[in-house]
Amino acid sequence: MEQGTVTRRRVRRVALIALGVVLFLAISGELARFLTVENLERDDDLELIQAEARGDAAAMVAKLSGCADSSACVAAMRRLVSNPRLRRHGAVKILNLESPTAYSFNGATGRTRLAWTVIGTLPVVQCIEVHRSGNFISGINVSLVAISAPIANEGYC
Repeated sequence: MEQGTVTRRRVRRVALIALGVVLFLAISGELARFLTVENLERDDDLELIQAEARGDAAAMVAKLSGCADSSACVAAMRRLVSNPRLRRHGAVKILNLESPTAYSFNGATGRTRLAWTVIGTLPVVQCIEVHRSGNFISGINVSLVAISAPIANEGYC
């Protein structure tokens, strides 16, 4: 075999390996970004119920998309924080989170069922309306739209 042919094959092989590594890293980065959306929703849900447990209606209004512009929504958050069943002192723990919008590749809206408690107290189950926008390529954004009053522990959203 000629020296030039061997050199060209090596260069081609190195180029293909480099291309494979770049593609692998790009796909891994997109997949990681997509999978972190679930943590983002969970963190937003947790912040919302923490505000609720400490009786902070203003923080709840701030977490809910468009709530500050709706007097009905603001009044509903004030009613929720006045509910003695929801006022808790201590660290809020999420017991169960069932999101119908989880892992959607594009925009979706649904009601997440969230069971939570503060250790030593009875659990509370509520529904949180979640809106996801965007897509798998450009990124998905999560916004919380509404939260319900407590429902039965075995209730559905």
